[in-house]
Amino acid sequence: MRLASSAVKVQAGEMGLPIYQPERIKDAEALARIRQAGADVAVVVAYGQILPSSVIDLPRMGTLNVHASLLPRHRGAAPIAWAILSGDTETGVTIMQMDAGLDTGPILARARVDLEPSATTGALEERLSEMGARLLVETLGALQQGGVAPIPQSAEGATYARRLGPEDGKLTLEMSAEEVDRRVRALSHDPGCWLTLSGGSIKVLRGHRPMGGAPDRDGIAVETADGIYVLDEVQSPGGRPISAAAWARGRR
Repeated sequence: MRLASSAVKVQAGEMGLPIYQPERIKDAEALARIRQAGADVAVVVAYGQILPSSVIDLPRMGTLNVHASLLPRHRGAAPIAWAILSGDTETGVTIMQMDAGLDTGPILARARVDLEPSATTGALEERLSEMGARLLVETLGALQQGGVAPIPQSAEGATYARRLGPEDGKLTLEMSAEEVDRRVRALSHDPGCWLTLSGGSIKVLRGHRPMGGAPDRDGIAVETADGIYVLDEVQSPGGRPISAAAWARGRR
Protein backbone atom coordinates (compact mmCIF):
# COMPACT_ATOMS: atom_id res chain seq x y z
CA MET A 1 0.00 0.00 0.00
CA ARG A 2 2.92 2.34 -0.60
CA LEU A 3 2.99 4.79 -3.49
CA ALA A 4 5.54 3.76 -6.12
CA SER A 5 6.75 5.28 -9.36
CA SER A 6 5.96 3.54 -12.64
CA ALA A 7 8.76 2.07 -14.72
CA VAL A 8 8.28 4.85 -17.27
CA LYS A 9 8.76 7.55 -14.63
CA VAL A 10 11.85 5.85 -13.21
CA GLN A 11 13.41 5.55 -16.68
CA ALA A 12 12.54 9.14 -17.58
CA GLY A 13 14.14 10.36 -14.34
CA GLU A 14 17.33 8.41 -15.03
CA MET A 15 17.47 9.97 -18.51
CA GLY A 16 16.99 13.48 -17.13
CA LEU A 17 13.71 13.99 -18.98
CA PRO A 18 11.11 16.41 -17.60
CA ILE A 19 8.20 14.67 -15.89
CA TYR A 20 4.73 16.11 -15.47
CA GLN A 21 1.87 14.15 -13.88
CA PRO A 22 -1.41 16.11 -13.84
CA GLU A 23 -4.21 14.99 -11.53
CA ARG A 24 -6.65 15.54 -14.39
CA ILE A 25 -5.61 15.51 -18.03
CA LYS A 26 -8.49 17.85 -18.90
CA ASP A 27 -7.25 20.69 -16.65
CA ALA A 28 -6.23 23.92 -18.35
CA GLU A 29 -2.69 23.67 -16.97
CA ALA A 30 -2.28 20.16 -18.38
CA LEU A 31 -3.47 21.29 -21.82
CA ALA A 32 -1.08 24.25 -21.71
CA ARG A 33 1.89 22.02 -20.77
CA ILE A 34 1.11 19.54 -23.55
CA ARG A 35 0.70 22.36 -26.07
CA GLN A 36 3.95 23.93 -24.91
CA ALA A 37 5.84 20.68 -25.50
CA GLY A 38 5.14 20.97 -29.23
CA ALA A 39 5.32 17.20 -29.70
CA ASP A 40 5.14 15.60 -33.14
CA VAL A 41 3.26 12.64 -31.69
CA ALA A 42 1.89 11.50 -28.32
CA VAL A 43 1.74 7.90 -27.06
CA VAL A 44 -0.78 6.50 -24.57
CA VAL A 45 -0.33 3.10 -22.89
CA ALA A 46 -2.79 1.81 -20.27
CA TYR A 47 -3.67 5.34 -19.17
CA GLY A 48 -6.40 5.56 -16.54
CA GLN A 49 -8.17 8.66 -17.84
CA ILE A 50 -10.24 9.34 -20.95
CA LEU A 51 -8.46 11.79 -23.23
CA PRO A 52 -10.63 14.55 -24.76
CA SER A 53 -10.22 15.58 -28.38
CA SER A 54 -8.50 18.76 -27.17
CA VAL A 55 -5.59 16.56 -25.98
CA ILE A 56 -5.68 13.88 -28.69
CA ASP A 57 -5.43 16.42 -31.50
CA LEU A 58 -2.66 18.60 -30.04
CA PRO A 59 0.40 16.74 -31.48
CA ARG A 60 1.06 17.38 -35.17
CA MET A 61 0.78 13.67 -36.03
CA GLY A 62 -1.90 12.86 -33.49
CA THR A 63 -1.93 10.48 -30.51
CA LEU A 64 -1.16 6.76 -30.68
CA ASN A 65 -2.49 4.10 -28.33
CA VAL A 66 -0.83 0.74 -27.65
CA HIS A 67 -3.80 -1.57 -27.06
CA ALA A 68 -3.39 -5.17 -25.87
CA SER A 69 -5.85 -6.86 -28.24
CA LEU A 70 -6.50 -7.38 -31.93
CA LEU A 71 -8.91 -4.51 -32.44
CA PRO A 72 -11.80 -4.23 -32.98
CA ARG A 73 -12.09 -7.23 -30.63
CA HIS A 74 -11.97 -6.37 -26.92
CA ARG A 75 -12.19 -2.60 -26.95
CA GLY A 76 -12.07 -1.22 -23.43
CA ALA A 77 -10.21 -1.41 -20.13
CA ALA A 78 -9.51 -5.15 -19.71
CA PRO A 79 -8.70 -6.70 -23.10
CA ILE A 80 -6.19 -9.30 -21.84
CA ALA A 81 -8.46 -10.79 -19.20
CA TRP A 82 -11.42 -10.81 -21.58
CA ALA A 83 -9.42 -12.65 -24.25
CA ILE A 84 -8.89 -15.47 -21.74
CA LEU A 85 -12.46 -15.34 -20.41
CA SER A 86 -13.80 -15.52 -23.96
CA GLY A 87 -11.74 -18.58 -24.86
CA ASP A 88 -9.93 -16.81 -27.71
CA THR A 89 -7.27 -18.84 -29.51
CA GLU A 90 -5.19 -15.79 -30.42
CA THR A 91 -4.63 -12.25 -29.22
CA GLY A 92 -2.02 -9.57 -29.79
CA VAL A 93 -1.25 -5.87 -29.81
CA THR A 94 -2.68 -3.05 -31.91
CA ILE A 95 -1.13 0.39 -32.49
CA MET A 96 -4.09 2.67 -33.04
CA GLN A 97 -4.50 6.31 -34.01
CA MET A 98 -6.74 7.66 -31.26
CA ASP A 99 -10.01 9.45 -31.91
CA ALA A 100 -12.88 10.58 -29.68
CA GLY A 101 -14.41 7.06 -29.49
CA LEU A 102 -13.52 4.16 -27.18
CA ASP A 103 -10.68 2.38 -29.00
CA THR A 104 -12.37 3.06 -32.34
CA GLY A 105 -9.57 4.88 -34.17
CA PRO A 106 -7.82 3.65 -37.33
CA ILE A 107 -5.26 0.85 -37.03
CA LEU A 108 -1.61 1.56 -37.84
CA ALA A 109 -0.08 -1.84 -36.99
CA ARG A 110 -0.94 -5.18 -35.38
CA ALA A 111 1.02 -8.17 -34.10
CA ARG A 112 -0.56 -11.54 -33.32
CA VAL A 113 0.27 -14.27 -30.83
CA ASP A 114 -1.31 -17.66 -30.15
CA LEU A 115 -3.22 -17.81 -26.88
CA GLU A 116 -2.19 -21.01 -25.11
CA PRO A 117 -4.82 -22.95 -23.09
CA SER A 118 -2.74 -22.35 -19.94
CA ALA A 119 -2.24 -18.60 -20.48
CA THR A 120 -2.73 -16.30 -17.48
CA THR A 121 -3.35 -12.56 -17.41
CA GLY A 122 -0.09 -11.88 -15.57
CA ALA A 123 2.10 -13.80 -18.00
CA LEU A 124 0.23 -12.44 -21.00
CA GLU A 125 0.56 -8.85 -19.78
CA GLU A 126 4.34 -9.22 -19.65
CA ARG A 127 4.55 -10.84 -23.07
CA LEU A 128 2.26 -8.32 -24.77
CA SER A 129 3.98 -5.34 -23.12
CA GLU A 130 7.29 -6.38 -24.68
CA MET A 131 5.62 -7.05 -28.01
CA GLY A 132 3.82 -3.72 -27.87
CA ALA A 133 7.03 -1.83 -27.09
CA ARG A 134 8.78 -3.29 -30.13
CA LEU A 135 5.79 -2.67 -32.39
CA LEU A 136 5.48 0.91 -31.16
CA VAL A 137 9.11 1.69 -31.97
CA GLU A 138 8.69 0.18 -35.45
CA THR A 139 5.48 2.12 -36.05
CA LEU A 140 6.96 5.45 -34.92
CA GLY A 141 9.86 4.94 -37.30
CA ALA A 142 7.55 4.11 -40.17
CA LEU A 143 5.31 7.06 -39.30
CA GLN A 144 8.29 9.41 -39.39
CA GLN A 145 9.14 8.13 -42.86
CA GLY A 146 5.56 8.49 -44.04
CA GLY A 147 5.19 4.75 -44.55
CA VAL A 148 2.05 4.09 -42.52
CA ALA A 149 -1.42 3.87 -44.08
CA PRO A 150 -4.12 3.98 -41.36
CA ILE A 151 -6.81 1.32 -41.76
CA PRO A 152 -10.29 2.27 -40.50
CA GLN A 153 -11.69 -0.13 -37.92
CA SER A 154 -14.69 -2.21 -38.83
CA ALA A 155 -17.60 -2.35 -36.40
CA GLU A 156 -18.02 -6.04 -37.28
CA GLY A 157 -16.67 -8.28 -34.55
CA ALA A 158 -16.23 -5.43 -32.08
CA THR A 159 -16.65 -6.33 -28.40
CA TYR A 160 -16.45 -4.31 -25.19
CA ALA A 161 -13.95 -5.47 -22.55
CA ARG A 162 -15.37 -3.77 -19.47
CA ARG A 163 -13.38 -3.33 -16.29
CA LEU A 164 -13.63 -6.40 -14.06
CA GLY A 165 -14.40 -6.30 -10.34
CA PRO A 166 -14.40 -8.62 -7.31
CA GLU A 167 -17.87 -9.94 -8.17
CA ASP A 168 -16.46 -11.36 -11.43
CA GLY A 169 -13.99 -13.46 -9.46
CA LYS A 170 -16.62 -15.37 -7.52
CA LEU A 171 -16.42 -19.08 -8.35
CA THR A 172 -19.20 -21.60 -7.81
CA LEU A 173 -19.28 -25.34 -8.36
CA GLU A 174 -22.37 -24.83 -10.54
CA MET A 175 -20.01 -23.45 -13.19
CA SER A 176 -18.38 -25.71 -15.76
CA ALA A 177 -14.76 -26.73 -15.27
CA GLU A 178 -13.88 -24.68 -18.35
CA GLU A 179 -15.46 -21.53 -16.93
CA VAL A 180 -13.75 -21.98 -13.56
CA ASP A 181 -10.42 -22.49 -15.31
CA ARG A 182 -10.83 -19.41 -17.48
CA ARG A 183 -11.79 -17.23 -14.52
CA VAL A 184 -8.84 -18.37 -12.43
CA ARG A 185 -6.38 -17.79 -15.27
CA ALA A 186 -7.93 -14.43 -16.15
CA LEU A 187 -8.75 -12.99 -12.73
CA SER A 188 -6.54 -14.54 -10.02
CA HIS A 189 -3.94 -11.87 -10.91
CA ASP A 190 -6.49 -9.09 -10.31
CA PRO A 191 -9.13 -8.67 -8.84
CA GLY A 192 -8.82 -12.25 -7.49
CA CYS A 193 -10.94 -15.43 -7.46
CA TRP A 194 -12.82 -16.80 -4.47
CA LEU A 195 -14.48 -20.14 -3.79
CA THR A 196 -16.60 -21.25 -0.86
CA LEU A 197 -15.24 -24.62 0.22
CA SER A 198 -15.50 -26.64 3.42
CA GLY A 199 -17.60 -23.98 5.10
CA GLY A 200 -15.29 -21.04 4.34
CA SER A 201 -14.03 -18.83 1.53
CA ILE A 202 -10.58 -19.26 0.02
CA LYS A 203 -8.78 -17.32 -2.65
CA VAL A 204 -7.86 -19.51 -5.62
CA LEU A 205 -4.47 -18.51 -7.00
CA ARG A 206 -3.74 -21.41 -9.37
CA GLY A 207 -5.49 -24.49 -10.66
CA HIS A 208 -5.96 -26.64 -13.72
CA ARG A 209 -8.22 -29.07 -15.51
CA PRO A 210 -6.73 -32.58 -15.23
CA MET A 211 -5.82 -34.47 -18.37
CA GLY A 212 -8.58 -36.87 -19.35
CA GLY A 213 -10.78 -35.57 -16.55
CA ALA A 214 -9.17 -37.83 -13.91
CA PRO A 215 -8.32 -36.16 -10.59
CA ASP A 216 -4.66 -35.57 -9.75
CA ARG A 217 -2.96 -36.96 -6.66
CA ASP A 218 -1.80 -33.48 -5.65
CA GLY A 219 -4.06 -30.52 -5.08
CA ILE A 220 -7.76 -30.49 -4.26
CA ALA A 221 -10.12 -32.01 -6.83
CA VAL A 222 -13.51 -30.30 -6.82
CA GLU A 223 -16.56 -31.44 -8.78
CA THR A 224 -17.94 -28.75 -11.11
CA ALA A 225 -21.09 -28.88 -13.22
CA ASP A 226 -19.38 -30.97 -15.89
CA GLY A 227 -16.18 -32.43 -14.48
CA ILE A 228 -13.18 -32.10 -12.20
CA TYR A 229 -11.18 -28.94 -11.54
CA VAL A 230 -8.02 -29.16 -9.42
CA LEU A 231 -6.99 -26.38 -7.04
CA ASP A 232 -3.18 -26.07 -6.92
CA GLU A 233 -2.53 -22.96 -4.82
CA VAL A 234 -4.89 -21.13 -2.46
CA GLN A 235 -4.91 -18.45 0.20
CA SER A 236 -7.11 -18.18 3.28
CA PRO A 237 -8.36 -14.71 4.34
CA GLY A 238 -5.48 -13.04 6.14
CA GLY A 239 -3.17 -15.95 5.35
CA ARG A 240 -0.32 -16.49 2.95
CA PRO A 241 -0.39 -18.39 -0.36
CA ILE A 242 0.09 -22.13 0.18
CA SER A 243 -0.39 -25.29 -1.83
CA ALA A 244 -3.97 -26.53 -1.90
CA ALA A 245 -2.78 -29.89 -0.53
CA ALA A 246 -1.25 -28.17 2.53
CA TRP A 247 -4.44 -26.16 3.05
CA ALA A 248 -6.49 -29.36 2.95
CA ARG A 249 -4.24 -31.03 5.54
CA GLY A 250 -4.63 -28.03 7.80
CA ARG A 251 -8.41 -28.22 7.51
CA ARG A 252 -8.35 -31.98 8.24
